Amino acid sequence: MSKIIWFTGQPGSGKTTLANQLISELKNNNITNIMHIDGDDLRDLTDNKDYSEKGRRKNITLAQKIALFCSNKDFNVIVSLVAPFKDLRDSFKSRHNVIEFYLRTDEKRGREHFFSDDYEKPSDNYHELDTGKNSIESCTKIILNTFLGKDL
Repeated sequence: MSKIIWFTGQPGSGKTTLANQLISELKNNNITNIMHIDGDDLRDLTDNKDYSEKGRRKNITLAQKIALFCSNKDFNVIVSLVAPFKDLRDSFKSRHNVIEFYLRTDEKRGREHFFSDDYEKPSDNYHELDTGKNSIESCTKIILNTFLGKDL
């Protein structure tokens, strides 16, 4: 059964970095049916540079539709998208097989000027990783074990 891994968090929290590392690890485990949906790629593809609430919601909804389509075609989907609106993430999680990871850091990484002032942290059914205190390798191990359904 395919899964959807959704990385959410402010810009610079490590979403794309961990998505890329996870893809590499999954391939090392002979899991090759993977689709990665990244927020920056999606905006470039659709030419949606609207960062208003309406523009962001449109981008999130499109990512969810693509993720569901790919999942229905038996791809494991990794989404790396700020997705600041909890209601959209929660609604999607309630209807589909989604594992949400909330990534955060107190480190300054040069992406703070892209922060979403209206970002809503998850409150139910999610995993939190502090990417400033944990290495890429340790975060990836946690994510991979969650994906594979292994206890740590």
